[in-house]
Amino acid sequence: MKAQEAVRDFPAALRECANFAKKGIVDICKTIGPRPNGSEQERKAQERMAGQLKKYADKVDIEDFKVSPYAFMGWILVDVVLVSVAALLYLLPLFWDASPTWLQWVSLGLVACAIFIVIMEFLFYKPFLDPFFRKKNSCNVVATYNAEETATQRIVFSGHADSAMEWRFTYWGGPPLLIGSVVISFVGFFVTLIASALFAFGVFNPAAGFGAVLKWVLIGWIPLYLFCTLFCDWKKFVQGANDNLTGCYGAIAVLKFLKDNNIRFKNTEVLAVTTGGEESGLRGAKAYCKAHAADDKKIDTVFVGLETFRDYEHMAIYERDMTGTVKNSDIACALVKRGSQWAGLDLKYESVFFGSSDAAAISQAGIHATTLASMDPAPARYYHTRLDTWDNLDFRTLEKGIEVAIQTAFVFDQYGLKQPD
Repeated sequence: MKAQEAVRDFPAALRECANFAKKGIVDICKTIGPRPNGSEQERKAQERMAGQLKKYADKVDIEDFKVSPYAFMGWILVDVVLVSVAALLYLLPLFWDASPTWLQWVSLGLVACAIFIVIMEFLFYKPFLDPFFRKKNSCNVVATYNAEETATQRIVFSGHADSAMEWRFTYWGGPPLLIGSVVISFVGFFVTLIASALFAFGVFNPAAGFGAVLKWVLIGWIPLYLFCTLFCDWKKFVQGANDNLTGCYGAIAVLKFLKDNNIRFKNTEVLAVTTGGEESGLRGAKAYCKAHAADDKKIDTVFVGLETFRDYEHMAIYERDMTGTVKNSDIACALVKRGSQWAGLDLKYESVFFGSSDAAAISQAGIHATTLASMDPAPARYYHTRLDTWDNLDFRTLEKGIEVAIQTAFVFDQYGLKQPD
């Protein structure tokens, strides 16, 4: 049974949920504002959404966890220092003919360490630097809408409540400056790694010939590294109306739709989860897995991350995540695809080629997961900038994203973990 078959005036019921979501987003943006991970504002937003969920859910829990909010993006500053120092060591032969060989090995070690940190923090979202940064309290909200009888399967809809620090490059120059800075930085990292290895193993002398030319090329990269320290504004956080209050209220709207229309699935439990710390490296999703993965594996469970319902033409189902390194569940993707078809769309599959979403952490925990998102992957100019405000919402996209989520709940109730026909 489709959602429109369960409710007599489905368009009106859907519109009510979408209006509720928009009103909630505007309210949080106006009265709470930006929500840095681990901040009082993030907590207030979570408590407000938990209070609203109590009207629709049978159980609502606020689950605390510790987080190092600045560790994830902190790798940029750490790597700039490491690689700049490594490059500066190449200058020593110009002033000290008897510079010891072991300094070249130190240079190699610093660059290797910088690249290792990039791989751990950015590529695989591992909390490698967390122990070196101050910890704060964050939280997840977990709301449960019970099955009519014993639950034999569970579907989770989730968005993240925290908002990002502003990405200056996206605001200043959009995708060209953002992508250009990333490419130049990574090229510099690997060129420096290769050059330092050649110097350390004595292939080139950094004081003469080609080695001296290469040395100055690497020194010239230092201003570019230093420029990259401006990538984030560590003191300015954005409203995050689209990214990702639309996902949070999309999840809440699913429970509202079920409750308001007296719909309770016989054996399907529906959860709305709003996570903290997604912008700090999926820390809230990882905390959710730590607390619930074992229980989620006891019955058939699907996790659907809802992200940034803003750009209608870019609505898609994400089958790969975490810069393409994580494969999401084929079953979860197929369920959402059928949900989109029941909503009058036929969404395509995409990959998160730069960055990650909460679904990646859930997939890594062995739970069926995928992400439904509607954001220009270029990325959009508002992405992680001061332009992501309540007056930059797109109601059509918000409403359609909520509809796809609602239809997916009905698909899952009918098919479970079986691939829809």
